[in-house]
Amino acid sequence: MGTTRIFLAGLLAIVAACSAGTPSRSGASPAVAAGFDPLDTMSPASSKADALALPLQVVTLSTRDIAAIERFYVDGLGMTLSGPVGVGADVQARQAELWDMPEGLGWQEYHLTRPGADIHGRPAMAIRVLVVDQDVPSVHASWNSRSYGGFSMGFPNKDQIGLDAKIRGLGFGARASSAEIYDVPRTDGSMYSIHETIFDAPDHVHAVGIDRVGMLPLGAVDSDTGLGGPGYSAQVIDDSDTVLAFYTGVLGLEVRRDSIFKSAGSDGAMALPDGTEFRFTILMSPGHGPGGHMLFVDFTNIDGIDSGVAPRVPHLGIGMWSYPVTSLDEVLRRAREAGTPIVHGPVEFADPLHGKVRAATLLAPNEFLIEVFETVAP
Repeated sequence: MGTTRIFLAGLLAIVAACSAGTPSRSGASPAVAAGFDPLDTMSPASSKADALALPLQVVTLSTRDIAAIERFYVDGLGMTLSGPVGVGADVQARQAELWDMPEGLGWQEYHLTRPGADIHGRPAMAIRVLVVDQDVPSVHASWNSRSYGGFSMGFPNKDQIGLDAKIRGLGFGARASSAEIYDVPRTDGSMYSIHETIFDAPDHVHAVGIDRVGMLPLGAVDSDTGLGGPGYSAQVIDDSDTVLAFYTGVLGLEVRRDSIFKSAGSDGAMALPDGTEFRFTILMSPGHGPGGHMLFVDFTNIDGIDSGVAPRVPHLGIGMWSYPVTSLDEVLRRAREAGTPIVHGPVEFADPLHGKVRAATLLAPNEFLIEVFETVAP
């Protein structure tokens, strides 16, 4: 293991030691009591009863090229594409208000899902694809890993080496010339391997194929195909203290990991300059384990790349995260108290993915759009 890997493993070991959880009155940690792997540093030490925002349920991306979307996510990652979804004028009007869409812009809605796959009883995250009918700017001007905004979605699987060959065989590139393989510690100090590739998906989106060898995957995986996800989504941000305060203070998410990492340079999955350091933070819903979590990268010794385009729908790429919440009124109260812009809502309508909901949208400090909703009984 090289010096970078030793640095990384040491940091993870410290994090693992600090996050293994505290014993409950029964003598078992909350993670064990909830059925999570006690050796997994991603297992919770908190209770689901404390959750306000639940695990991330939908990532929305905008595109002009549904054929490329299908080739990558269906032919490559084995997801199921449905659409265009029949959306009435009244529903699309509600969506246009919630998402603050430009006047005159039209779109068709598609859904990428993974039927039958679940983790801890929860389905895989869905991807909402908006095929816009006009040319709009892209959140990212390239696949450079330093670009601010919605960076990636993570796709857990059982054979990353095979998936790496498959995706490249379809004509898609990646940040590194081959899958990266490295070791990380469990809570008891033993090690397991991660196989990872950051693929160049359509619209300058990164799709991370990741296999935690010998551990439960980071999201729902289909038992027949060994393909899974999305299990999580990530952003590259600046001023992480301010951004993370929004997610923890307004949405009630918790910081599960927070460390300073050094990149593996040109050989690493992100293909960053040698010596690059970044703050790496994982946020999760209290009481929940892997799946539906968020990763944030904030560079500490180099500048990120700002395309000058707001990282939100309808701009091409990842532009919105959607969360079910236990109390929409409480989220909105916290947003007002924190001075967070409320883009629109609350409003009730029949959402094509969620069913009948009461929903609102917020603007995170980096101008990323956040949708929060409660399901309304029919």
